[in-house]
Amino acid sequence: MKKTLLATLLSTLAAAAIADINVGVTLSATGPAASLGIPEKNTIDLLPKTIAGQKVNYIVLDDASDTTTAVKNAKKLISESSVDLIIGSTTTPNSLAMVDVAAEGETPMIALAASARIVEPMDAKRKWVFKTPQNDAQMSTAIVEHMTNNNVKTVAYIGFSDAYGEGWWNEFSKLADVRKIKLVGNERFNRTDTSVTGQVLKVMSAKPDAILIGGAGTPAALPQKSLKEKGYKGIIYQTHGVANNDFLRVCGKDCEGTVLPTGPVLVAAQLPADNPVKKSAAEYVSKYEAVHGKGSVNAFGGYAWDAGILLANAAPVALKKAQPGTREFRAALRDALEATRNLAGSHGVFNMSANDHLGFDQRARVMVTIQNGGWQLAK
Repeated sequence: MKKTLLATLLSTLAAAAIADINVGVTLSATGPAASLGIPEKNTIDLLPKTIAGQKVNYIVLDDASDTTTAVKNAKKLISESSVDLIIGSTTTPNSLAMVDVAAEGETPMIALAASARIVEPMDAKRKWVFKTPQNDAQMSTAIVEHMTNNNVKTVAYIGFSDAYGEGWWNEFSKLADVRKIKLVGNERFNRTDTSVTGQVLKVMSAKPDAILIGGAGTPAALPQKSLKEKGYKGIIYQTHGVANNDFLRVCGKDCEGTVLPTGPVLVAAQLPADNPVKKSAAEYVSKYEAVHGKGSVNAFGGYAWDAGILLANAAPVALKKAQPGTREFRAALRDALEATRNLAGSHGVFNMSANDHLGFDQRARVMVTIQNGGWQLAK
């Protein structure tokens, strides 16, 4: 009897010693950014359920594209679910607001939003934060290069009146000035606006060679459709924030000819065989389309997939130093993420450092045009 009780006790203690890895996720599955958050949420279901023999639990919350809710979700995941890592949020304003929460809770966070301000400049708070989307600065460079190669001399900007739109304006305007491209307009709109006629007429009156729309998701279709309706004939550029099929659906024929930078995953099948991202991108496309249908992949789900790749690479290292559910494990996981080297994701090759919590180079971007309702790799 004593032996049986002892065996039971030892078994219980052993089970208690093996804690699961808990990952908290807050995404914009509803609200204005839902077209971005839904594929991210779908992708979380595809992430590994075990890593190095350790079970992984994903606690997924919807922040409804709202900054206050994103902060509440992050706090709840840390205080109530004792998560080892946070993935999210979908948008730049939400992710920026969550930085303080992650730092205070000493919990590593992988943001799925683009602004460089999420991880730059590096400080005591941002040392806990990483991200998977390409920086707006990287993508601005690609756009400016395309403009220069296509003899664009003047350009106007219509962007979101939030951190995303401001971040893009700051990066793009600096680069355009260096390349002697004249900026002739700077207008803003809200994600929830139903008309941008005033802004469109104002930028068109300057007769720019091109117009850059600094928006994301389906709301970015509004100024594009208005520009086409008013007869604008110049080149329209969008940011990588529109690289999803819902944008194509909402924008329709008004999207034809649009030029934008995006991650390689969006055109994985069109990449040359020696592209270092092709294999990882193709794997994600295959797994996502097996569940959601051919042609369903977009860039935003790829950001969540890459967060999973980063976790799968870092967790085995952290597990050698501490058990999940502890401050020591979270710190070890943060250190392992920062030490990521030559890791191919669906969007690029990660090479992190103490001062670079994205770690992408030019391999993380391609230029595409929208042709016949789809994405075409630019030559």
